[in-house]
Amino acid sequence: MPNTSPAEAIDQVPLTFSDWTPRHTEDPLHKDLSAVARIGDCLFLACDETASVERLRRLDDGSFGDHQQFSLDALVRLPAGAEGEMDIEGLCAADGFLWVVGSHSGKRSKPKRNENDRAQALQNMEEIEREPNRSFLGRIPLIEEAPGLFTPARSDGERQAAWLKLGKKRGALERWLAEDPHLGPFLAVPSKENGLDIEGLAVRGNRLWLGLRGPVLRGHAVVLDLELRQKAPDRLKARRIDGQRRYRKHLLDTRGLGIRDMRFEGDDLLLLVGPTMSLEGPAYVLRWRDAAHDNASGVIDPERIETVAELPYQLHVDHPEGIELWPEGGAGALLIIYDAPALERTNADTSTVRADVICPS
Repeated sequence: MPNTSPAEAIDQVPLTFSDWTPRHTEDPLHKDLSAVARIGDCLFLACDETASVERLRRLDDGSFGDHQQFSLDALVRLPAGAEGEMDIEGLCAADGFLWVVGSHSGKRSKPKRNENDRAQALQNMEEIEREPNRSFLGRIPLIEEAPGLFTPARSDGERQAAWLKLGKKRGALERWLAEDPHLGPFLAVPSKENGLDIEGLAVRGNRLWLGLRGPVLRGHAVVLDLELRQKAPDRLKARRIDGQRRYRKHLLDTRGLGIRDMRFEGDDLLLLVGPTMSLEGPAYVLRWRDAAHDNASGVIDPERIETVAELPYQLHVDHPEGIELWPEGGAGALLIIYDAPALERTNADTSTVRADVICPS
């Protein structure tokens, strides 16, 4: 990446949640955000520890609140039900649907050295857990109940919630990737060890782009590009579009950084990239010029990848996890949400966290 100065926030947007702590974690919801999507006056957000999406509504002062939670188990069929972790890492609102993707990743058990002796800690780390809900990729209709206020629903007339086929161990996408010469070997590797880990999601028409935090291949991040069709009322399937494969595969030189989120701006695809695995370090917003018209697999010309902004970096806090276009901030403005937010951007008493607005242009 070129030497740049971190972008300064031109504004902050308060996001206020109800006082609710997800299972699996001691952190309240506002400290564990993993994805964001905007439609009208609504922000939909996700926590990677739940099987739900959270809706915040724009209030008169420009902040977002009036929190309402929607359990995805009531809208789609999840193999592990509402209690199974989905590890939602990507959201996108497009054409009246809310698209949702889980990480599709496995995770190695933590050693818990403070609870175990060295031998037991080592044994704990033998276990690699796979949550079937993490393999979710699908869309949910959004109903406009009032101007700018959208609610997810299982069906809306002929529009139905639909998703790729799920299984008890692997979903359809993982089965398609199993024989891939680049990605197949990484399916058995946990996400925090450069294994398969989907975190970016962008949608246009029937095409869907998935950005991988891992694996990163010789410094190149991977974007999968699918064309989906509805096979049954609740079932999506990818067309064969690249020989016998059901996806295109684009490799982008990100200097070893993985993709955390994506969003289209015109025909360009904006990429939020940051450290892979459990590493700490700076994050950037990149622009993949004219990505919408790349119709074949391959390594993207580095000249088509531009650095839009370097994001502020603090050790152990403020990990950028999601981006969304934010026209209120001017042309090119972006909303940035963070995992592990710094104390100065949170208010524990009101369950509020402040997202940043940057305007690189």
